[in-house]
Amino acid sequence: MSHPSTEVLVVGIGASAGGLAAFEAFFSAMPADTEPGMAFVLVQHLAPDHESLLVELISRRTRMQVYQVEHGMHVQTNCAYIIPPGRDMALVNGALHLLEPAAARGHRLPIDFFFDSLAREQRERAIGIVLSGTGSDGSVGLRAIKAEGGMVIVHSPQTCQFDGMPRSALATGLVDFELAPDAMPARLLAWQARAASASRAADLADSAGSAGAAGSAEWESALKSIFVLLRAHTGHDFSRYKPGTIVRRIERRMALQQIDGTQAYLRYLQQTPAEVGALFRDMLIGVTSFFRDPAAFEILEKSVIPDLFAGKAPGEALRVWCTGCSTGEEAYSLAMLLQECQQALKTPTPVQMFATDIDAKAIATARAGLYPANAMAGVSAQRLARFFTAQAEGSAYLVNKNLRDMLVFSDHDVSRDPPFSRLDLLSCRNVLIYMGADLQEGLLPLFHYALKDDGVLFLGNSEGLGNHSAQFATVDAKFKIYRRLAPVPGARRLAAARLTFRSALPSATGQAAPAPGAPAGVKPSLRAITEQALLRQWAPVAALVDARGDILYLHGRTGLYLEPAPGEAGVSNVLKMARDGLRHELGAALGRAAATKQDARADGLRVKTNGHRTVVNLCVSPLPGEGGAQGAKALFLVVLEQAAVADAETPVATTAAATAAAAPAAAGEASDGADAASLLRMAGLRQELLANEEKLLAANEALEGANQELMSSNEEMQSVNEELQSSNEELETSKEELQSVNEELTTVNTELQTKVVDLSRANNDMNNLLAGTGIATVFVDLRLRIVRFTPGASAIINLIPSDVGRPVGHLASNLPGYDGLVADTQSVLDTLQPKAQDVQTAAGTWYRLRVQPYRTLDNVIEGAVITFVDIDETVRTRDALRQANDLLRLSVVVRDAHDAITVQDLQGRILAWNPGAVRLYGWTEAEALKMNVRQRIPPDRQEQALSRVHHLSQAEVLEPYCTQRLTKGGALVTVSMVSTALVNENGQMYAIATTERAMPGPHDAPPQEPPHEPPH
Repeated sequence: MSHPSTEVLVVGIGASAGGLAAFEAFFSAMPADTEPGMAFVLVQHLAPDHESLLVELISRRTRMQVYQVEHGMHVQTNCAYIIPPGRDMALVNGALHLLEPAAARGHRLPIDFFFDSLAREQRERAIGIVLSGTGSDGSVGLRAIKAEGGMVIVHSPQTCQFDGMPRSALATGLVDFELAPDAMPARLLAWQARAASASRAADLADSAGSAGAAGSAEWESALKSIFVLLRAHTGHDFSRYKPGTIVRRIERRMALQQIDGTQAYLRYLQQTPAEVGALFRDMLIGVTSFFRDPAAFEILEKSVIPDLFAGKAPGEALRVWCTGCSTGEEAYSLAMLLQECQQALKTPTPVQMFATDIDAKAIATARAGLYPANAMAGVSAQRLARFFTAQAEGSAYLVNKNLRDMLVFSDHDVSRDPPFSRLDLLSCRNVLIYMGADLQEGLLPLFHYALKDDGVLFLGNSEGLGNHSAQFATVDAKFKIYRRLAPVPGARRLAAARLTFRSALPSATGQAAPAPGAPAGVKPSLRAITEQALLRQWAPVAALVDARGDILYLHGRTGLYLEPAPGEAGVSNVLKMARDGLRHELGAALGRAAATKQDARADGLRVKTNGHRTVVNLCVSPLPGEGGAQGAKALFLVVLEQAAVADAETPVATTAAATAAAAPAAAGEASDGADAASLLRMAGLRQELLANEEKLLAANEALEGANQELMSSNEEMQSVNEELQSSNEELETSKEELQSVNEELTTVNTELQTKVVDLSRANNDMNNLLAGTGIATVFVDLRLRIVRFTPGASAIINLIPSDVGRPVGHLASNLPGYDGLVADTQSVLDTLQPKAQDVQTAAGTWYRLRVQPYRTLDNVIEGAVITFVDIDETVRTRDALRQANDLLRLSVVVRDAHDAITVQDLQGRILAWNPGAVRLYGWTEAEALKMNVRQRIPPDRQEQALSRVHHLSQAEVLEPYCTQRLTKGGALVTVSMVSTALVNENGQMYAIATTERAMPGPHDAPPQEPPHEPPH
């Protein structure tokens, strides 16, 4: 088996309603530290007229690149691809192709469509996942994946929002794992790790060509043991199947169970009987559908089936065998064609149809005849209405009883069990391709034996006749339809001799097996022996037949009156087997008995038996039906009794000598007797013929009248039925469209809900951001009406929640010095130029007012944004900076002044000491800042200095006065001093600044003290 053209491992994921949450859970569970090494293709039922948000939503859950598919886009590893709305999608040669949906809205199955292409492209590497959704989309597609040996995972119904699609997939019995979405990535990565080894083992098996050379001695030994286990548990032998197919199935099971090594898997099989059953079911995966390969069925419908009916004798059944029928779709497809042709030809030919398979579960599904809606894709609307009944709101369809009664389903192994015989049509499609060459060579002669001459063999597209083409004529080479050729003399007998089935084998004693139902070892009683002897000697010859003359039971020596008809063996009709002289009278008597329900007799019939004419009395008696049930098949007893006339039997041929001796005497007598008997016989026949013609004429008139009435009623009923069918089809179509629209709306609603949650989260983030920054913001529309505002704005313009929608000019603001809010906002809307201004509230808090246009993402102006940024601290800092600058300039003056300038607090601690003070008194600035002013005042003047505090606080500045101060060396210096009180914002004095200048003159002269000296 060839590998797909692309090396990328593609995972198809299908979902419908409720799929968004499943997608998010799936991708959120992907490992964050490693790349998955796969590509993911998401197929969801989307509304064709609504733009999908899946790309944006899925991108948040994965670090992979997420794309909406464009036509012809090549698939790359570690990427996710999402189907666009209103498209079908297929994977071909590593690229995704978009197609216009062929089905109407409500009938589209995009997941099945993609899964089918995925199976063709990826083969045994195909992986399909069915997530939440309604309906049954995906169930048919996963069959194609499983047929190629791929893996199928389904969303657990207990964990999904809508379980219609998962339950439909699980009902197929082909699902490998039933998991929650967050558990699926781990299973996928485990499967990927074993994909390469599975492919290598299968290729080895294909190249080897036999199970015994499937790659190694280990495989050879393991396969033999596995075949033994399968045969012991299931009764079926797979050793003659193609080794590549077997190895792929085994490798697939090993990958699913995470088992390395064939011997380890063999031990697991021996310890786990359930795994043997699972392996058996994997061996039996069949791909089937209604009218698969429509062109082939069209040839059957037009060219094959009509010929099968045309060659049938009255009352002869048309026999059909569909082998390997799987779940029955193909068998029902053939049955539909047969019934349609039967009704079109208005032929009473009955149809006997057998459908067989070795998969008991598949046969049970076929017997039930219930199929999901997506499995009916190949059935036309007319056939769907005619042969099926919708179930459960159109989610499934049930085969009608008249079609179901045509088929007999049974378990049957074509390689082991006896075949059906005398077949007109044998369908064996896509069964031989899985079998080895020797098994195929053994089955084709079996099919030839089972078919009648000119019977039709219908094979699959990949199958052929091999070395047996001489036994069949080709009807259609493309679709493998063949017609059986008559065998050469003795060939049929030879073929039959080769069929050594258990039912034909002798018993252990070498004797033939006893008749069915006969108790073994029981001797008949003397009464039974006597009764049987009397019946053989004295009872008349009789035959039990039905209304058509088919023989159901024979009694006595019927060979005197009945003989097998020439041609095909197995004919069992009493009219065909009747000898010369009995056939016409027997048919007439059977007709009279059926019409009158009374005995019909015909005496004195001259029947030719073994060269003689025997006079026979005929009686046909109607009997109760089978079991006596009402409506049961009518039965008739045909009694043939030899007439008691001694000289009635005249030899037809004698020896030549006897004829010559008796000729002169017997010629005239025989001639006269024969003429008289012939005349009497002819007269009786004429009378009987006239009576029959009158009866037939009356019956025909009555029949014509009844037929006209029935035709009229039938036309009316057909008209009513057509109207009802049309109405029903319209309702079904409307319902399916509504269901599809509902699914699409559910998906859109889910996406919008997710978007609403995102917007709500973003809105909450924005509100918290605005509240956290403390920026008061007001949004107004083009008519200056308030749209929304932050809590901080309430303290500035007196806003409450009910003010939303009111013009901003109607509100009272707490900005006494600013009344241009409305004018500035309108100016911004007119000019689109932002404005900014500092404003102060009545409480004295300063704000930076900004007005700017409100722009959407599309750059459309829809209003204005008014913000108030608290700049009170900035204003205060600015004022303090201005004061500091003033002080800085003052400090420059103080530093450069020649006079001594000092500052001390009210306790006398020196706070400032300029260079002039250093020059005048000798203490450095560092030393002075550690001193108290008392240390510079002579002791006799300290108390007087303290009394001046009150006067200084009242005057704030004292006029210059002379006083004395001590220097660092202890000398007295006479200075002229100006004292100034330093007052804070509250008008309270907190320090004293002094300016001191040395006075000239003798140092010992006492200084002139002012009347009040400032306190120190």
